[in-house]
Amino acid sequence: MGANRHLSRTVAMQALFSWEFQDEPRNLEPAIAAAEAEFGEDLDVAYVRRVCEGTVAHLEEIDGLLQEAAPEWPVDQVARVDRNVLRVAIFELLFDATEDVPPRVAINEAIEIGKRFGAESTPRFVNGALGYVYRKFEDRLAPRDANAPAKPVKDAA
Repeated sequence: MGANRHLSRTVAMQALFSWEFQDEPRNLEPAIAAAEAEFGEDLDVAYVRRVCEGTVAHLEEIDGLLQEAAPEWPVDQVARVDRNVLRVAIFELLFDATEDVPPRVAINEAIEIGKRFGAESTPRFVNGALGYVYRKFEDRLAPRDANAPAKPVKDAA
């Protein structure tokens, strides 16, 4: 059986979740190695590592977007699951130069992972925050979304 991308996203979120509990210096490797041992070939370890390391590398920018998307919630007060689900999705949407994940896929995956691991309000919160990010970067993201309707062409008259 080949690597499962949904599982890999879930593991990336869980690795970032556990990473937040560590004292400095934080290390993603133990969580990634444990997941690899547990899930074997079903897990795309290179993808998990890229998402985790990329998210950490862009953490300040990602958290800044989270703060913009939910100004009434300081990032450190957002539920840890919600925060890390959003971080993975925002990394996929804006910073992953290797993949070209359609925005609808990244958003839907985040909502599904939020449903499984978060509170009852998580899917709504994740959808709203990612909707904000999508609208903010729509010109950049819309061409990647194969299911998005074409933008109307303005009349040149």
